[in-house]
Amino acid sequence: MDKNVMLYGGHQNNNAQTAENDAEQGADERLRSVENALQVERGWAKATLNSIGDAVLTTDLSARVTYLNRVAEALTGWTSAEALGKPIDQVLKLVHIQTYEPAPNPALRAIEENRTVGLALDCVLIRQDGSRLEIEDSAAPIHDSHGVTVGAVIVFHDAKHSLTRAEQLAYQAHYDALTKLPNRFLFAEQFARAIRLAKRHDHYVALLYLDIDNFKFINDSLGHTVGDSLLQFVANCLSECVRATDSVSRQGGDEFIVLLSEIEKLSDAARVAEKILRALATPCCIGHYKLGISVSIGISLYPDHGANEHSLLENADTAMYRAKKSGRNQYQVFSHDMRNNSGQYNYKER
Repeated sequence: MDKNVMLYGGHQNNNAQTAENDAEQGADERLRSVENALQVERGWAKATLNSIGDAVLTTDLSARVTYLNRVAEALTGWTSAEALGKPIDQVLKLVHIQTYEPAPNPALRAIEENRTVGLALDCVLIRQDGSRLEIEDSAAPIHDSHGVTVGAVIVFHDAKHSLTRAEQLAYQAHYDALTKLPNRFLFAEQFARAIRLAKRHDHYVALLYLDIDNFKFINDSLGHTVGDSLLQFVANCLSECVRATDSVSRQGGDEFIVLLSEIEKLSDAARVAEKILRALATPCCIGHYKLGISVSIGISLYPDHGANEHSLLENADTAMYRAKKSGRNQYQVFSHDMRNNSGQYNYKER
């Protein structure tokens, strides 16, 4: 009886040991399964981050780099292996575009303020090789499952691909880089709008075609820097002589156009021309030079002297040549006899 009991008890112990071994084996398998799943998940996450077009960089709570995707490596010049554990300010080095003073890092701000923040204005990234790169970015805090901040993530991209860059390119396409005035392309849009308003309200539109007298001599003798400054001075002066509803544009070289919209009579354009001549009669100081300058002005009127931009510009230009021939520093209003004799006004020097 005791023997049977002992045998039965021994059988129970063997079953318990087997069950325990099976449990441990099952736990190990589940752990390996979870680890594999996490590895797969991390692999998918890494593949996803490497496939997007933006740079992604993460930090820990001490603002030390924990991860860079491939775009971040390309933009910063740092590999993940090199950057891992380094302070964010060393890998994502941001400076003011003009002063080169260090700029606040958005990752630090995101951690400190526990919110999404953007890059400060007028900042550039200094890459590992010392080259500069304009970027746009945003940073956000990383929280654990309990909502505690454990680091930050920065997403950034090359600014030349951004909307801001597109707006800059649009500005450059419509404005003169030197004088900041509308160029001939934007002038065409402004002219078309002025003509529509003139037709609707039964008013006139005037074009004043201006050329700086003896500009070539000034530019050649004193240098292009002085010449450029003189063009900027004239541009500012012209802008101050017209109404807010009018427009001044640079056509190229030393030639400018003043567009007077919705005027009632020719004398209105003549008064503006006289105002310009008076404003430029005072010598201007350009660097170390005190320059006396003047302009020759030709005036054409819509619809009397043309019904479109081409004819009005051509006729205003013809009148400007007449002003040159008549002694410069004056204005002339277009008349059709000028067109008949236009071949006489072919000057190399304006």
